[in-house]
Amino acid sequence: MDKRTILNIENISKTYKNGDIRVSALCDVSLVIERGEFVMITGRNGSGKSTLLHQLGLLDIPDKGKIILNDQEVVYMDENKRTMLRLKYLGYIFQEYALIAELTALENVMLPAMLIGNSYNAQKKAVEIFRNFNLKNKMNRLPNQLSGGEQQKVAIARSLINDPVIIFADEPTANLDTTASMEVLDLFKKINKDGRTIIMITHEQEELKYASRLIKLSDGKLL
Repeated sequence: MDKRTILNIENISKTYKNGDIRVSALCDVSLVIERGEFVMITGRNGSGKSTLLHQLGLLDIPDKGKIILNDQEVVYMDENKRTMLRLKYLGYIFQEYALIAELTALENVMLPAMLIGNSYNAQKKAVEIFRNFNLKNKMNRLPNQLSGGEQQKVAIARSLINDPVIIFADEPTANLDTTASMEVLDLFKKINKDGRTIIMITHEQEELKYASRLIKLSDGKLL
């Protein structure tokens, strides 16, 4: 694999069962992602966007095909190894923020580092990220004490705590107003400029200008 290539998928397919009905979510999709790209995935509802993101982010396993991350074939990797790979090298941001309600913003951000036994530097690093995000005065608040935009920024901070090589974002601005959406996208732009690869799903036409490459899906196939 080319040293610039960070993620390579070859002919992956995924079918889901709904009772007796089989739904083809992805069909023989092949794709190469290079280091430092800001890729946006678009398409109609049901086109396979989230399914593709889940395959790329090792959150699901395809029915067939190859997924190669940093020269490692991961489809048939032991689940414990896949989990550690996700924690160490990949960051995730979801539409609904996915923060733990009982933990403070700081504790939410520290959690992925603590899961890989890196609690020693976790707090220091988390505080630094909060400072960079202009959120230091929000560190000790619970998620329900934060605005939607602030919660999403905390989720982005959490995704960065283990220095991931790729960040996956599934419609991260869907529940935000225009101002908060632009703040989140500006953060993504800064993170991408620092060298991180970002793969993001969006429905919003005006957000596409932030991407270095667009991928469009229709009925589980790349257009």
